Amino acid sequence: MATGKAIEAVDPSTLPLGAVVTNSGRVSAAKMYEPHAPELPFTPTQLAQLDEALTLSSRTTGLDFSVYLGELGGNAHERARELHASTERPSHHVLVAVSPGERVVEVVTGEESHRRLADRGAKLAVMSMVASFKEGDLAGGLVSGLRMLTDQAGHAPRS
Repeated sequence: MATGKAIEAVDPSTLPLGAVVTNSGRVSAAKMYEPHAPELPFTPTQLAQLDEALTLSSRTTGLDFSVYLGELGGNAHERARELHASTERPSHHVLVAVSPGERVVEVVTGEESHRRLADRGAKLAVMSMVASFKEGDLAGGLVSGLRMLTDQAGHAPRS
């Protein structure tokens, strides 16, 4: 004894746009592919705050500040130094390199920026950033760290 469902006929006029009844009686529907936007680590507001902190840091100190967010690899310190060396004015540059997945934070300074930003000050800024990162506040930690580094480096020397 065969048990089965009865196949119902589909009225093609009731189908949504992009759907058809095939010769076998099945309904085939085309759907528009909409790729999902990649998840970004920051909201537009956080990006604006980070941009403002970077601009203020550079303007106040006369040093160039930048943030690298991404994988640093097995030798994070060496990779951060390579990134720092590739900047426009490495001697006046301060790079904050953060790899959240690897749980690594590196602050790399050049000759002039190191003269104005002591290791102790950089370590305090890193500790502050890490505390915020542990609370899930990546943007806030970076902004706070940049402010601390700016305070440590002081105002640009007058010529």
